[in-house]
Formats: sequence, C-alpha cells, structure tokens
Amino acid sequence: MSGGDAGRAVEFVGPERVDVVGIDEPDPAPDEAVVEASVSAVSAGSELLAYRGELDPETVADEELPSLDGDLSYPLRYGYAVVGRVTAVGDAVDPAWRDRTVFAFNPHESRFAVPPDGLRRVPDGIGPETATLFANAETAVTLTLDAAPRIGERVAVFGEGVVGLLTTALLARSGAETVVAVEPREDRRSLAAEFGADAVVDPSRHDGRSSAVDAVRERAGGGVDLAVEVSGRPETLETAVETTRFDGRVVVGSWYGTKRADLGFGDHFHRGRVTVRSSQVSTIAPELRGRWDRERRRETAWRELRRLDDDLDVTDRLVTDRVPVSDAPSAYRRLADGRDATRQILFTYPCTN
Repeated sequence: MSGGDAGRAVEFVGPERVDVVGIDEPDPAPDEAVVEASVSAVSAGSELLAYRGELDPETVADEELPSLDGDLSYPLRYGYAVVGRVTAVGDAVDPAWRDRTVFAFNPHESRFAVPPDGLRRVPDGIGPETATLFANAETAVTLTLDAAPRIGERVAVFGEGVVGLLTTALLARSGAETVVAVEPREDRRSLAAEFGADAVVDPSRHDGRSSAVDAVRERAGGGVDLAVEVSGRPETLETAVETTRFDGRVVVGSWYGTKRADLGFGDHFHRGRVTVRSSQVSTIAPELRGRWDRERRRETAWRELRRLDDDLDVTDRLVTDRVPVSDAPSAYRRLADGRDATRQILFTYPCTN
C-alpha cells in the first residue's frame, strides 16, 4: 500500500489477489459531493466471485450503478455498501448535504466524489453499521416481492447467508404457514430459527440430493409452494426444484458468475409445471412497476431494516468481523475459507481529517 495519509481503496487484481492502494483526495465537480467513509460491508456473494476469479470479465459491472462503471476485468474495485459523512460539496450542490450521514453503492474507498442522486440519506435512528446492511435488506425486499408469498403457503429458503437470513425473516412475517431454512452451517441454521424459520435442514447430513429433498418435503408437509434459492451454489438449484410442489415456483436470487448449474429438468419439473425465475435487485419486476418504483422499495427496505434490528438485533447477530480496510486481503482469505463463523465483514476506515 502507498500514499501515507492518502485515502485507501480495495482492488481485486487477480484471482485470490487483493491490494489496498492509496488514492488522492477527490476534488468534487460542481455537481458532486465528497464522502468520507466510516464503514463498508463486504458481500459474501458477489465479492467472493470477484475474489475467486469467477466473474466474466466482459460482463458490465452494473448498468444501474454509475459508481460501478466499466466491466468486471481486473484490476477491479468492487463493492456497493459504504456508509460515511459528506465532507464537501460542489458549487451546484445544496449545502444542506454537508455533514449528512449517507449510504452509497460505492466500492470500498475511504473517500470518493459522487453526485447526490447516488447517495441515500441514512434515516435518523439507524446507526452506520446497521446502515451498511441496507443493500442486503433491499435485496431481501426484492426477493420477497418477486416471490409473492401467499397466506398459508409452505416456503423453503436455500442458503442462510446475510441475504438468506433477512429474506427468511421477511417471509416468516408474510403469512406463510411454514418456512424451512436449508443451510449446511450450524450457526446459520440457529440464526434462521431465531429469525423465524419453523424448521431447518442440514443438507450436508443427507446422502445425496434425494435425501435432502425428502428432508425438506417432510418438514413442509409434502413439499413447498415456493422455494427461494440464495445459496450461491449452482448444485442447490435442482434440489430447490425437486422440493417444489405441483405448479410451485422457484425464485433464484443467487448470482453464480461463471459457475454453471447442472440441471436435470426431468419428470418432476416437466409434469409438475414448476416455474423457475430470476430475481435481481437492479430492476423491479415488470408486473410491479405500475405500483412500485425504486423510491418506494428503498423506503420499504429502510423501514424493514429498522424493524428487524429493533425486534431481532440483526446488526449484532449478523456482523461478526470489523476489519481495518488496510487488512482487507486477510478478510477475503478468511471469508473464502468458509470454515469459521464469519457472516458479515465490515471494513472500517481511519479518520483522515
């Protein structure tokens, strides 16, 4: 790393290679605000794909997020959950932005300049660490909207990472009769039960896909009406399909990157009229756009995040590691190893003013 008192940024420079580089103080354009980061959240899904070299380098980073411009080739600054304070504004920006605590869909950088429409004011009463979970909460809200659970339905959530746990909590409050959490890690299964799951299944205890399917079906009274797949493991998708009842639906929130799912769309899928659809937070489903826009979804995500934190202490339960940004390489190694109880890693930034 270089730069002395300069700011710092995390860069993926190759498979399993991360650098922390020095960056200069940003000079805001007339229509920009400067944000000094205090904390940022690491995505254990998409950022691990970047760390492991499992992203297609020709893929556009995110057309909906200006801060993630360009493609996904190395070197790559990638991340989208930074909370900080506005320290300066350009001449064309309302001075009221100064000193606001804000959330930004920005890579892990200690200082950056961005137009105010790329910032989200953190509501009063929500602390910086809780606010870093906003992107995950918005994803969980999107998954729940796309899944459209109906009262009395039986639901399974495959994968109880941060997004899976938040989705489980929302589905448990949706009127569903039964919510089954499917997760190989014991600590995450325990949290899923605390977040509202009625039953948990450890797929690693069962010999083969069919036994895991049987275990989910048993706990869901013969099968689920709705399955949400957020494990990040392509092999889980077929299990999700097999657990779903006639005319049921599977919502896929996982981003597999360059990994491929080996699916046998056989009798159960074909004769059972099972629907498989994707869910992605960058857009809103066409059937919802007449009533939902991004602002309504953001307001819902902030409200649900506050409610879940008040009721379940989700910040304390989900955040397991607070790591100085200068130690980012070791944090990714630990996250990729997957053998400890790491759930949500936060990078912290030194005060530079």
